[in-house]
Amino acid sequence: MIFHPLHMRRFITFVAASMLVTVPVIVSAAPWLGPGDVRARHAVQKLSDRGHIEGTTTTWPIMWADLAENTSAVRDSTVASQRAYLGFERSEQAKNGFRAELEIEGATDPAFLRGFDSLPKEEGQLTATLQWQGESWAVGLSPSGVSDPMDSKVFRLDGSYIATTAGNWVLGVGAIERWWGPGWQSSMILSNNARPVPSIWVDRKASLPPETKWLSWIGPWKFTAFLGQLEKERVIPDARLIGMRFSFRPMDRLEVGLSRVIMYGGEGRPDGISTLWDALIGKDNITEGQTADDDASNQIATIDARYGFPVGDQSMGLYAQMMGEDEAGYLPSRKSWLFGIDGTTHLIGSDQQWFLEFTNTLAEDLLGDPRPNYAYNHFNYSTGYQYRGRALGSTFDADSEALSLGLLNFLPDGSNLTATLTFANLNKDGGNRVSQPNDKVFYSVPDGAQKVTIANLGYGSQLLGGWLDLNMQLADKNILLLGGEKDRVSLSASWKYRF
Repeated sequence: MIFHPLHMRRFITFVAASMLVTVPVIVSAAPWLGPGDVRARHAVQKLSDRGHIEGTTTTWPIMWADLAENTSAVRDSTVASQRAYLGFERSEQAKNGFRAELEIEGATDPAFLRGFDSLPKEEGQLTATLQWQGESWAVGLSPSGVSDPMDSKVFRLDGSYIATTAGNWVLGVGAIERWWGPGWQSSMILSNNARPVPSIWVDRKASLPPETKWLSWIGPWKFTAFLGQLEKERVIPDARLIGMRFSFRPMDRLEVGLSRVIMYGGEGRPDGISTLWDALIGKDNITEGQTADDDASNQIATIDARYGFPVGDQSMGLYAQMMGEDEAGYLPSRKSWLFGIDGTTHLIGSDQQWFLEFTNTLAEDLLGDPRPNYAYNHFNYSTGYQYRGRALGSTFDADSEALSLGLLNFLPDGSNLTATLTFANLNKDGGNRVSQPNDKVFYSVPDGAQKVTIANLGYGSQLLGGWLDLNMQLADKNILLLGGEKDRVSLSASWKYRF
């Protein structure tokens, strides 16, 4: 059986329609807490590191079921402000009925460097969001109009979804943002750097531990998987994207994550059930006597771990993420790495979150012979690990090395100040394997070897009943990308109003 792009779109439509007429199994399909809000992440991480959240916290979006059940009875005064903020957001986002938002965004030149926080991706964008939540259903519609889009798409439905529950599982269709891993500046495998990929997905709602004794060592666990449809503007149009992540906590405050992404199918490529099965079991790697056509998929996998612990009234964490572009002995090989340390402080009446993070996306650069033009790349899927011009994983893309120091300051009045300083060596070998099939798409892929220092400053505060975010990104030189040269200075602003 072959799934053509038309079949895929019809299948997604069919699933969405089926959800509207299916009787749910269990109540409460509460929406999730998505990536992009650094204050929410700070709150979640500090509560977790101090032992008040038992579920997993490195797989975003995080279901409200995990947060509500674990934080409602917390009496620790050292996390009072974090608990209060999550409680406020839960009351706004997880309540039944209708809710609406209006967001206006603008930028002089969309910033190249993106982390967990949400920055405008376009020069101008207007988004209206209408969400409804019942006892077992959640629906969100987020149409937006874009001025001078980076990928030529003026109208979008990013952030739209329909979801329901089945037992302890959430089933959904739509285009939602994800962040997989413990990093603050980068995720090696899946981040919110690019626009969200339209997909169908399944997500475990509550990270409950196994009930059987022989699996009890796993502790609280979470599994999520999606099947997405990539864009037409690729060397191989309409390729499919499968993502899977399993995260668990085998001991207090230690979280381990195992992730895998498979790009397969598309125009002119095999995409039947047997092809998919061979990709899932790792049987499609090239062996002696085979050609490039026999490699039916592009796959990457990551293993990450984070250990957080209290330090006095505050907290600290150590984390790492390893990405493999190939497989050897059923384990990732051709490795790239991310390492980091983060922590919290409370100074001058404000809460701070800080992190120091190192990323290296040049395969085998740290522990072997460097393999340039390897990570995130594939000889068949030569548009690379991109979606509409931006990397799905690390914002630095392939063959890069970066060190980032970040400080997030949350003031008592609810406003915040953020600062990040990054020293990056982009595209270290100067080569490039990313093909650009459409000149209407701006490819944010470093073109040539470049050493650059980038400072990012942000300020957020209430304004006119809504929330205003201002941001400035300053580089010590122009960054040359495949799509063109980026300005040294990027100024952006966004204003969100909840009705």
